[in-house]
Amino acid sequence: MRITIIGSGNVATHLGAALKNAGHQIVEVYSRNMQNAALLAYHIGAEAIDNLDQVNAETDLFIISVKDDAIIPTAQTLAKYQKLTVHTAGAVGLETLLKFNPKAGVLYPLQTLSKIREVDFNTVPLCIEGAGNDITLLLEQLARTISERVYRVNSDQRRVLHLAAVFACNFPNYLYGIAQQLLEKQDMEFEMLRPLILETAQKVQDHLPQEVQTGPAARNDRITMAAHLQMLNDEPTLQELYTLLSQAIIKKDHRGKGHK
Repeated sequence: MRITIIGSGNVATHLGAALKNAGHQIVEVYSRNMQNAALLAYHIGAEAIDNLDQVNAETDLFIISVKDDAIIPTAQTLAKYQKLTVHTAGAVGLETLLKFNPKAGVLYPLQTLSKIREVDFNTVPLCIEGAGNDITLLLEQLARTISERVYRVNSDQRRVLHLAAVFACNFPNYLYGIAQQLLEKQDMEFEMLRPLILETAQKVQDHLPQEVQTGPAARNDRITMAAHLQMLNDEPTLQELYTLLSQAIIKKDHRGKGHK
């Protein structure tokens, strides 16, 4: 398939590489920053452009992989070509594209992606949605050329999935940062926590999260929690966060299982 990628960020970079490696032809890469477009285009054998009016209409598919608030103006600009157009966003519905083009769909990779780390795209869940059955089947076939995990997910489901991903990925990563800061104040390294983080992540591969919840809140250890809060006297925001999370765990796990 001949594919044009609109965007040069993390998702565009990994998706573009996966599609190229699967044998698809990447016609062009667009970015407002020509240097960014050229860098990605070089790696996936495409032409680089920084003006959507320069888009080559000889393509089978436009993949819009830009910030959510840029999807509408991008789709509006590409509408004149009436080519199959998809976006890669989790929180944006299919109807956003349908306002401008009936040949629309979604190709959403459910993974945290960054340019500094390689990802085996074959294991990345790809959530697809098409404006009609023919488009859905086409996107499903395309997705299966780059991933073994392909799911049909409608816009309402995808919004919930994206919200769940924020809780499962973005918030824990923020908490890792807090843990790092606490350790650094006592001249300790974040490296010490990595085995703990890995073990926690591995547990939920085989069990539901509530089944493996541990810690002072899970066992309703009021003495330890009070000591922790006292240690955070100079950090009222962290005290509030600690209290909120602990209370949520206690409410969720009335049995007080777990120990650590």
